Amino acid sequence: MAFLSAGAVWAQATTGSGDNVQSVGGPVRLNLPTNTKDEREREREQLMRLKQAQQGVDNSDLFLTPRMAYRPSDFELFVRQQAGITRAQGDRADADWLDTLRRFGADLMVPQARTPEGLSLDLPTSVPDDYQLSAGDEVQVNLWGSVDANLRLVVDRSGQLTIPRVGTISVNGVRFGDLRSAIQRRASQQFKNFDVSVSMGRVRTIRVYMTGFVSSPGAQSLSGLSTVLQALVSAGGPSAVGSFRNIQLRRQGQAPVLLDLYDLLLKGDRSGDRTLRNEDVIHVMPIGPQVGVIGSVNRQAIYELKGGESLADVLAMAGGPAALANRQQAVIHRIDAQGQTQMRTVDLVKEASQPAQNGDVLRLQGFGDVAQPSARQMKRVRVDGEVQRPGDYILPAGSTLRDALRAAGGLTTEAFLFGAELSRESVRLSQAENYERAMRDLEVELTRGMVKGKEKTIPPNDEVYARNTALARYVERLRKARPSGRVVLGLALDARELPDMTLEDGDRLTVPIRPSSVSVYGSVMNSGSYAFANGRSLSQYVAMAGGAARSGDTGSLFVIRADGSVVSNRSSSGWFVGGGAVEALQAQPGDTVFVPENLFHAGNSAELKDWSTILYQFGLGALALKNLK
Repeated sequence: MAFLSAGAVWAQATTGSGDNVQSVGGPVRLNLPTNTKDEREREREQLMRLKQAQQGVDNSDLFLTPRMAYRPSDFELFVRQQAGITRAQGDRADADWLDTLRRFGADLMVPQARTPEGLSLDLPTSVPDDYQLSAGDEVQVNLWGSVDANLRLVVDRSGQLTIPRVGTISVNGVRFGDLRSAIQRRASQQFKNFDVSVSMGRVRTIRVYMTGFVSSPGAQSLSGLSTVLQALVSAGGPSAVGSFRNIQLRRQGQAPVLLDLYDLLLKGDRSGDRTLRNEDVIHVMPIGPQVGVIGSVNRQAIYELKGGESLADVLAMAGGPAALANRQQAVIHRIDAQGQTQMRTVDLVKEASQPAQNGDVLRLQGFGDVAQPSARQMKRVRVDGEVQRPGDYILPAGSTLRDALRAAGGLTTEAFLFGAELSRESVRLSQAENYERAMRDLEVELTRGMVKGKEKTIPPNDEVYARNTALARYVERLRKARPSGRVVLGLALDARELPDMTLEDGDRLTVPIRPSSVSVYGSVMNSGSYAFANGRSLSQYVAMAGGAARSGDTGSLFVIRADGSVVSNRSSSGWFVGGGAVEALQAQPGDTVFVPENLFHAGNSAELKDWSTILYQFGLGALALKNLK
């Protein structure tokens, strides 16, 4: 059935059945059967709804406009975590969080309005000349001169147009650009001295199939003018694991046509897009290698690699460095073979041509960020040991140790939280400064003690010489030791949660496995580690090491707990707690017992005997103390 166009002017005088009209004394006027009232009303209602849909009016009874839920991939979540974009535990997956730092191109894939089967939203003002007509297309035909007609014709199932008094014209597969001449040739067999113009009415609906890694796979009804890109948008685009760069148009009897959406997204080049035909298949391949770009760049996103792209290419995809970016160097977060996140600095001038690797996260630091107060800067921390995801993390300003542990996936079943070691650069620098001052004081006291010893023994005998030599070696070893910057967290032995301590940039948190031994070092007969057993005292472990040597100063004995705290026989101040007989204390897993040398008792400098324990407050680790003997 062909219908009259809205507003068309038709001859009022008719003869015969209405298939054609001959006016008296004028041009031949061609007419079509008049629509019934119901048909006209139905067409007018459909046209009104189509126009409302294009203007954004909701017609929920006719049009479906689904907003498909976007599900970020694991890599997207990882990149957001490195960028410090987190969501509080228990929050809903709101649109703002879901749309933050997504795959490049995901914003383009916003599903358009869909219509029921057989109804197209497309009311085109122009149709490309290479559009091929087929059943269901509607054509507006105007003739004037010796014949007068304004016709709206629909291509029937056999691919033909029927024109009154002219007959049928086969147009199936005919290019729209050739339609005018085809109609003119056929009409010239009946009429002379006339002209023809053609335009498109509504375009037919076609069915295509979306397959592979696409958000909404399945059959879709689309306008016959739709392209691969429009079909992808209608289907919600590639899924979180679907490729933007390897999309295939499969048409029966032809080789697949490949489409790379980055040509459009990065270059504005749509030449690779293709107009669809009925029964076409669009197949989205799985995603290729991915790289995240964060920090001081013009467009933070996750980019898909096609093969061989360098760091410079990835930066170009991100729009290049921002105005205040450090263009000399960047940081790469890379997951190693063991699944741990490693960080390394790259020289953007010398290393920009090196290939990017799948899973890399490239971060550019901005000078504007550096200028911010410390409390507002993001914190780079490293979490090692018995956690689910060891690695480097960038956390928002104000994050705590608990946030760092949560970012690393929490503890493993073997974690010994009591022994967690927090190393902090600001603490290490303070310890190093105080340690250097203490070493100078120690050297002064040792020198004074040596002088007094020489005065009492003139000339100096071998014993004095040996003692002075031993003291010099002792000081040399102390000089080689370096403070670790460890912060004692003060946890209970059975703790399962870290204190809510604010992080500083560069912090390193290491959670060890539960120790199974107690170590004994210093001036003992047999230094080493011994199997831990519940109920044993520290004195039993000293006995297992053969007891103190003759040069051992048991009065200055101290024990380093796994949490970094120290219990000493000689002090109850500073980091040293308790006092009295340390040996009587019950041992804990990971204890390190240290028996200092008895070198300081000689001469009149007996006050120097406290140095062995006092020095530990400057952050000397158990390994450094082991080397003091």
